[in-house]
Amino acid sequence: MRKIFDFHGGIHPAENKYQSVRTPIAQAGIPAQLILPLAQHIGAPAMPVVEVGEKVLKGQVIAEPVGFVSVPLHAPSSGLITAIEDRQIAHPSGRTARCIVIDTDGQDEWIAHSGTDNYRELDKSELINRIRNAGIAGMGGAGFPSAVKLSVRPDTRIDTLIINGTECEPYITADDILMRERADKIIAGAQILSHLISPGETLIGVEDNKPEGIAALTEAAADTDIQIVIFPTKYPSGGEKQLIEILTGKQVPSGGLPSDVGIVCQNIGTTVAIRDAVIDGRPLVSRVTTVTGDSVAEPQNFETLLGTPMGYLLEQAGYAPEKNNRLIMGGPMMGFTVPRADVPIVKTTNCVLAPTEAELPTPPPAQACIRCGTCSEACPASLLPQQMFWFAQGQEYEKLEQHNLFDCIECGACSYVCPSHIPLVQYYRASKAEILQQRKDAEKSEYSLKRFEARQERLAREEAEKEAKRAARKKAAEAKAKQAAEQGATEEDPIQAAIERAKAKKAAQAKGASGENELEKLEKAVVNTRKRLDTATAKLETAKSENPDLVDALQTGVDKTRAKLAAAEKALQDYQQANALESASAAAEPADAAQLAIQKAMAAREADASKSPEEKARDNLTKLESRLAKSQAKLAQSRDAGNEEKIIDALVSTVERLTGKVEEARAELAKLAPAAEPAAAAAEPPSAADAAIARAKAAREATAAMSPAEKARDNLQKLEARLQKSTEKLAAAREAGDDTVVEALEASLEKMNAKIDDARAKVAEMGDA
Repeated sequence: MRKIFDFHGGIHPAENKYQSVRTPIAQAGIPAQLILPLAQHIGAPAMPVVEVGEKVLKGQVIAEPVGFVSVPLHAPSSGLITAIEDRQIAHPSGRTARCIVIDTDGQDEWIAHSGTDNYRELDKSELINRIRNAGIAGMGGAGFPSAVKLSVRPDTRIDTLIINGTECEPYITADDILMRERADKIIAGAQILSHLISPGETLIGVEDNKPEGIAALTEAAADTDIQIVIFPTKYPSGGEKQLIEILTGKQVPSGGLPSDVGIVCQNIGTTVAIRDAVIDGRPLVSRVTTVTGDSVAEPQNFETLLGTPMGYLLEQAGYAPEKNNRLIMGGPMMGFTVPRADVPIVKTTNCVLAPTEAELPTPPPAQACIRCGTCSEACPASLLPQQMFWFAQGQEYEKLEQHNLFDCIECGACSYVCPSHIPLVQYYRASKAEILQQRKDAEKSEYSLKRFEARQERLAREEAEKEAKRAARKKAAEAKAKQAAEQGATEEDPIQAAIERAKAKKAAQAKGASGENELEKLEKAVVNTRKRLDTATAKLETAKSENPDLVDALQTGVDKTRAKLAAAEKALQDYQQANALESASAAAEPADAAQLAIQKAMAAREADASKSPEEKARDNLTKLESRLAKSQAKLAQSRDAGNEEKIIDALVSTVERLTGKVEEARAELAKLAPAAEPAAAAAEPPSAADAAIARAKAAREATAAMSPAEKARDNLQKLEARLQKSTEKLAAAREAGDDTVVEALEASLEKMNAKIDDARAKVAEMGDA
């Protein structure tokens, strides 16, 4: 005879079990509609894999698990998916949750499925996968995924496997009727579990108020090593920790798991479901549910499809709503009131209770606590319900956790014995929900903070990389300049070298070292500023045709450089005038190559001044024709590159304006030239300009004839072509180490990418339309 232990506290409420075990398990039938919540278990809700309007068969997967602590959901019967939406579910708060709604077709057609009798030949991991894929979660009320509970770590030794057949809650007889009618399946399921976790012993614990069930189990387990252990009836001996203490004398530590003391527990209904999944290949699509209470004419147990509305099930038992004051899902101790009768049956629903007011009176209003201590004596978890009640009222959640709030199994024993009728369990349940919500909020806040910090680190890292690239380019440019300087005067421009020598000689003859230095500085400033102006002007001209986004920045640079050149030239001129006598003396000496160049330039100026009006007009016409040719070339390049219409229009306007000036210059020249020459000039048509204008007008007309969608696609192609060219120029600028151009091109590329994104969105919008 095995030794039986006892646990602290406990009560003996009226059982009221005999009403629902007078008849065998009945089939509830197929309701017109099934409502299947995606969260019928502890852990992450399942994810739908079907769509509205889809036909499904019985046993077909309609929602897959999300993560390790989750289970799939199967269609309890064949039919049509009509909705995936929020519906009222079985929950103490009366909240809604995501559900899959099936309109049944009455055929109850199964999907192909098969099991195996030779499960001992299968790998244990495959067996656990079969249990997981069958969607089995704890059916005693907790709903913890069975596959997770059975996935014991290899280094954890399991001494005892306990099958919980206690069913201590008043009114409920779902496990009792299973023991009476399906004892062989319970033993087969226990053997599968024993094979999976290899315990030292396997026990089935049953209270002594179930003699028929005990007799059936004893007979079924006769040729096995499974022990049927009987112990006195006391509520709540069906609690997991309480049952472990009754059968083994071990106490699970606060916040711990049964596996910490070498024990695994499974419910009777869960054990039968595991057997059906492994041997028959049948997923969890139905369960035995007790329907009882004085408001039903025929209290009994039904084999009920998951998702069956409570109202349909009550009708099968002869429900009289006029007698009923409330509907309870579960028993009178741990169950909860549901607001309406269309709440669906789920995997953890072991009872639907429809009492009358006389049978289960509405609790009277709560009175003040008299500090009698009866609740502490009744608590099976050895807690201090009175103290926890005060902490819950004051929302002192930290103190509640310090007093082991989460060890409370919400059995209701404290509320049952309270002379002041205080709903203690409701206070504890609400406090648990608030603490869990605070933890979730804290986790979200911490996660957001980590994301923000990671983003800041990424931005700082990117900025550091950019700064390192800038420094590298600067260093390369300095090294290049230093190398060029070290190559010596032999590689310098001979004209510039001659100018420098002339300047040095003039300064030496004019005055001493201070005067020489001053003149040298002024002349160098003029030369260097002129070089910078030429370079800036060239870049500006290039940008006008190829990179319009840089024009403003480069134009500003050109204006500033031109102003600096004017200032440098004026300073040099003032200095030369102040030293006119010395300069004249120096000019009399034999001139070197640079002096000859200067004299040639001055002679050219004098020659230009001495030109006749006709010659000046001819030179002006030549310059205008040269500018016109360049503008025409830029227009052609811009059109080939696919630039924006506003850029092409601007170039067309420039070509037209220059063409007009050329015509005016020709007319002016015709007035000054002999009569024959103007006639000849007039006979020459400005074919290049006319052709450019004609092409521009043709492009405008072609664009105007395009549809909005064609214009959007054409604009996108042009922008992508510009982006490609700008990217190539950026690469060249980086290689050359030109920081100013690199930064300007990077800014231009950012703007261009934004324009391309907008253009693509517009093209997509046009395509959808």
